[in-house]
Amino acid sequence: MSRLFIPVNESFATWRQDSAYREAYEALEEEFALVRALIEARTKAGLTQTEVAQRMGTTQAVIARLEGGRVRPSTRTLERFAQATGTRLRISFEPEASLPIA
Repeated sequence: MSRLFIPVNESFATWRQDSAYREAYEALEEEFALVRALIEARTKAGLTQTEVAQRMGTTQAVIARLEGGRVRPSTRTLERFAQATGTRLRISFEPEASLPIA
């Protein structure tokens, strides 16, 4: 019996062999981190996208775009998202490993 799909972990394992893929993936790490944080805040709050949208006074489509990483939200939007999910927004600056600290 042939497979109808390739499991995503197999695809990632294959793609990670390509150095260009790894570089592009790592370049997007900050954006992935924001998307992960948004989804984690919502799911830990036990809320659907629709419920978060209602609490923020917006639509489910807007929340889907935020969680899909297709938009760069403003700080005000992130604050509203945090309030809607019962969390606190924290923004920090961290030194890069390659830069010397004075």
